[in-house]
Amino acid sequence: MAVLRKTVEKESTPKASRSPPDFTKAQELAAFRDMLLIRRFEEKAGQLYGMGAIGGFCHLYIGQEAVVVGMQMALKPGDQVITGYRDHGHMLACGMEANGVMAELTGRRGGYSKGKGGSMHMFSMEKNFFGGHGIVGAQVSLGTGLAFANRYRGNDFVSIAYFGDGASNQGQVYESFNMASLWKLPVVYVIENNRYAMGTSVTRSSAQTDFSRRGISFDIPGEQVDGMDVRAVKAAGDEAVAWCRAGNGPFILEMQTYRYRGHSMSDPAKYRTREEVEKIRHDQDPIEQVRNRLLAAKVSEQELKAIDAEVREIVNASADFAQRDPEPDPSELWTDVYR
Repeated sequence: MAVLRKTVEKESTPKASRSPPDFTKAQELAAFRDMLLIRRFEEKAGQLYGMGAIGGFCHLYIGQEAVVVGMQMALKPGDQVITGYRDHGHMLACGMEANGVMAELTGRRGGYSKGKGGSMHMFSMEKNFFGGHGIVGAQVSLGTGLAFANRYRGNDFVSIAYFGDGASNQGQVYESFNMASLWKLPVVYVIENNRYAMGTSVTRSSAQTDFSRRGISFDIPGEQVDGMDVRAVKAAGDEAVAWCRAGNGPFILEMQTYRYRGHSMSDPAKYRTREEVEKIRHDQDPIEQVRNRLLAAKVSEQELKAIDAEVREIVNASADFAQRDPEPDPSELWTDVYR
C-alpha cells in the first residue's frame, strides 16, 4: 500500500493512490540500477571500514534505498537535497560520483570535501546536494532555509529535507515546521522512519509514533508511505513536490523503511532479533521487489546480472581509487575554514 494514513485533510491536499502506479520497464530498470549501486557501494564501504581504511563514523543505508531513489525520481534539476549522517545513498542518488564519495570516506584529496569531511560531511553544489550533517536535526533547519531562499528568489524549486525518526523529536524541527508553514515555504520533510533511533524502538522513544501527524499543529499535511516500495515513494513524492511547487507550503512524508545494519558500524544491533531482520529482507526488500517485477515482465536474468556486474565494477573502481589517491597536504588544514 502506498499510503497507510493521511493527516490534516484539506480539500486541496494531494490525494495519493492506495495502490502505487506501475513503473514502465525503463523506470524499473533505472530504479533497480540506482538502488543496486547504493547497496553495493555501502557493502564495499562496510568492508573498507572493517579493514581500517575508513576512520571515524560510518552509517550505512542498506535497506533504505527505495526512499532516496524514489524521491529523486520525483525531482527536477535545481531542486535541493539535504540530509543527516546516513548520507552516502543520497549522494549517489543525486548523481555524485562513486569515486569522490569513496575517496572522502577514506580521507583523500579526490573526495568531495577534499578528504576533510569524512562520511558525514560531503557537499556538491553542482548536484544541489547540501550535505550530510552530523548534528541530529540540524539539516531540517538548513533545508527550511533553502526553501526560504527559493521563495525569496521567486523560483519554483523545492527543498527536500531528510531526517529520521529520532531527529523528529528535536526542538529545532518544530521551529522549522512553524516557520515553513507560516511563510508557505516549498519544502518536503521526508522522515525516514527505520524504526530504531540509534538503538531505541520508536515505541519507547516517541509518544506519537505516526510521524506523518507531527505537522498537525502547524497545519502541515502529511502521509505515511511504504518506504520499501520505490513506486509508492515516487508516487507520494510526485504529489508532495507538486503541492510545494504550487505555493501551498510544506509537506511531510513519513517513509516507513528499515535498515538492515546497525545504527553505525560500531553498533552490534542486539536490540532486535535476527528473525526480524531476515523477515524484512525476505518479504520487503526494495531491490528484490523490483527484481521480481522485472523478471515477471520477461527481463532476462542475464540482463539483471549484467547490471549488477556493471555496478560492482563502478564500486570496485571507486574503492581502488580511494585507496590510491593521496591524502591531503597538511597545509589543507587551514583552507576552507572560517576563522
